[in-house]
Amino acid sequence: MNQHERHGALLRLLAERGRLDVEAAAVEVAVSAATIRRDLDQLAEQQLLVRTRGGAVPNDVAYDLPLRHRAGRDAAEKERIGRAAAAMVERGMVVGLNGGTTTAAVARALAARADWGDGEGDGARGDGARGDGQPAVTVVTNALNIAAELAVRRSVKVVVSGGVAMPSSYELVGPLAGHILREIRLDIAFVGADAVDAEHGASARDEHEASINALLAAQAAKLVVVADSTKLGVRTFARICPPADIDVLVTDDRAADRAREFEEQGMSVVRA
Repeated sequence: MNQHERHGALLRLLAERGRLDVEAAAVEVAVSAATIRRDLDQLAEQQLLVRTRGGAVPNDVAYDLPLRHRAGRDAAEKERIGRAAAAMVERGMVVGLNGGTTTAAVARALAARADWGDGEGDGARGDGARGDGQPAVTVVTNALNIAAELAVRRSVKVVVSGGVAMPSSYELVGPLAGHILREIRLDIAFVGADAVDAEHGASARDEHEASINALLAAQAAKLVVVADSTKLGVRTFARICPPADIDVLVTDDRAADRAREFEEQGMSVVRA
């Protein structure tokens, strides 16, 4: 287990238990107590926890794992979801992406589309742009990490909403983000959610993120919710959209029974 994985594991244990003991954490993570102490000191420097004598407790602020520490969870499933979602995009489309680890996987899969950079079809050039010099696809996002990752790709035009950055998700929220998103139209939007329920729809833990995500979804001709199976059958605080608004759900193949509930509601489900 490398340092990034250890930090994520320690933060998850802290979120579950409310406090950490160095010796117990060392056994749990299978490293020395000295390594755990160094890891906790580093996380404390990032203000992700508070060090105590012999361990750590959560920070006083609302506790949530930052995106960089959630990225390793269910990574293989999210990569498959990302590839399945990216395959729905056609050249020339305007694509919406909100923040989150699953939509980041969609963004990476979009950027890796070989048919946009191999010089074949539709007048494509070797750099991924169309023969008329236009990018193969336009991505509109309120996620800083996704914008940064795609900005270096010649095949992708990136449009970023304004707004205030959320430290745990890197999403831009607030009136400025809403002002930009109301002025655009999307061919397809891929929206990640903290929870997706067959009767309640997609939802998020934070009401500010939910509000902007709802607006992004509303601007799309086709709404695709991307969520690994751990998010299915769950409800959280703030609704993004009702189930009737979701055209396609892309998930993994680990929970067939839960996915079937969405199909029974008439929703198209892709199991990656």
